[in-house]
Amino acid sequence: MGEKRRAVPGHGPRPKTVMVLLALVLVSINLRPAITTIAGVMNQLEDAFQLGPQWLPLLGTLPVLAFGVSGPIGPWLARRLGAGRAVAVTLLVLAAALIVRATIPALLLPGTFLCGMAIMTASVLVPQIVKTNRGTGWWTGLCTMGFGLGAALGAGLVRPLEHAFGGSLSWALAVWAVPALVGAFLIQRSGGGPSSAVAPNAVVPTAVVPLRKQRTAWAVTAFFGLQAMLYFAITSWLAVFLVSEGLSSADAAALLAWFSLAGLPASLLAPVLAGKPKVLRILGPGLGLSVAVALIGVLVAPSGAQFLMVGVLGVVQSAGFGLAMALVVIRSAGPLTAGRLSAMSQGFGFALASLGPLAAGLLHTWTGGWEAPFLAMAGEALVLAAAGYLAIRGPLVSIETHKATAKDNPGQSSTPELVP
Repeated sequence: MGEKRRAVPGHGPRPKTVMVLLALVLVSINLRPAITTIAGVMNQLEDAFQLGPQWLPLLGTLPVLAFGVSGPIGPWLARRLGAGRAVAVTLLVLAAALIVRATIPALLLPGTFLCGMAIMTASVLVPQIVKTNRGTGWWTGLCTMGFGLGAALGAGLVRPLEHAFGGSLSWALAVWAVPALVGAFLIQRSGGGPSSAVAPNAVVPTAVVPLRKQRTAWAVTAFFGLQAMLYFAITSWLAVFLVSEGLSSADAAALLAWFSLAGLPASLLAPVLAGKPKVLRILGPGLGLSVAVALIGVLVAPSGAQFLMVGVLGVVQSAGFGLAMALVVIRSAGPLTAGRLSAMSQGFGFALASLGPLAAGLLHTWTGGWEAPFLAMAGEALVLAAAGYLAIRGPLVSIETHKATAKDNPGQSSTPELVP
């Protein structure tokens, strides 16, 4: 009787797979609060950490700069430890960096840079683990929603936590090390699923076309980088812009949290919709155009309408991030390609994105207003639309071949399909 109670492959998710998915979602939640907590209290840092105003643009740029230089670390670490253990190690580093930068004022800048490196290393491996576990668009959607939820929690809870800790901003920032430690424990226990270096039926041929010579890889990288550049520029300066429009610091911080919260459903649904080829063809260009319109809307809207306009911007911006993550998975031939394309798109992409907060801040300083930064971001969103078109229409990215058989994939070809 006991033998008959065993699960049959293909009949429902295995507990191990479910655990991997839950661990990935928690990991994703941990990969934004280190940034949005700082953005939400930017105007307090001068007093709390003796940080001069001239350092604020650099502080907003440091995490993204770290993203740009640490992209290759993820695949390198995964080859030696396995993807699950590699993510666990990076979350431990993230927890340590969160504590150090919050408790030692002199280490706020280098600690923030280290946070960015840890975040990038873990982020690069998320699509690889999804691809290894043959995750559908729902997997990618839940992970991207985790990013948005983490961003919203970081921005929305930093001030209540400050009050809860008796006005201590340091403790309100350091406490985010706790969920990072929990995430490290869970992803370590799950192991990240099957061997996450190469898929079971994948072999690396002796001669492959490098990613840098595949135009679709560059289009995916451009799409990822441009949407990230917009995201970090917006999250770094939106609250400051809203205060200049007459809102209180508390209301501005709440709207920054609303920006992330409003986009949660879109970040979940965009990867799912991306699995439908007819929708995918218009999704990339359409999102770029929508972001441009939403940015202009925030710029010209009166204070009373900012709740609506910031919410719309959050929806289309989060959908763009969800599509960027989905493109890494669905435009890759297998886990190995997904890991390398993830490192390339996020590495080069975030290097480009690091210019976002700095450029927006400098444009504001030079012009004395917010029209130039917002118009520049709207123009960038139009380029994002073009990158999305090319990423979707180009050939599949591959640095591996698959020896697929009817037994392995009954009724399917060796080319990865777009699964909803």
